[in-house]
Amino acid sequence: MLETPRKFTVVSGSAEGPSRLNAFDNALLAAGIGNLNLLKVSSILPPGAVEVPQLDIPPGALVPTAYGAIVSEVPNERIAAAVGVGIGADGDYGVIMEFSGRCSREEAEAEVRRMCAAAFEARGRALDRVIVAATEHRVREVGCAFAAVALWY
Repeated sequence: MLETPRKFTVVSGSAEGPSRLNAFDNALLAAGIGNLNLLKVSSILPPGAVEVPQLDIPPGALVPTAYGAIVSEVPNERIAAAVGVGIGADGDYGVIMEFSGRCSREEAEAEVRRMCAAAFEARGRALDRVIVAATEHRVREVGCAFAAVALWY
């Protein structure tokens, strides 16, 4: 079993690129996590994890990450991505919800807030607060919107 992360950082970014993969990579760079190896994980925040505003991880590190991303090649299309971290009133584990779509930043943010509330309700727990990172992008040629919660040690 891997060590349980003790820290988390919430990020978002959007960018253009000459290809779908380059747009995604550039959005990761804009979010501040482009030089890391992201390991996509499901959406539980470990108990006691502390929010740290900026990552302090060496390039190439393997980082468990819950994220939402969307890439589009439709000029002038509006795309958005958001993540929400639901924190319980009991101080126990939290939930992470990710969303991406063809919508505004505000719509994406509202959706992750709704999903965090629903996840807490399904678990029979009280939701204290939701931490959100969201971004919106208007596509020029190939664009990407990306939002993530990096879990680290």
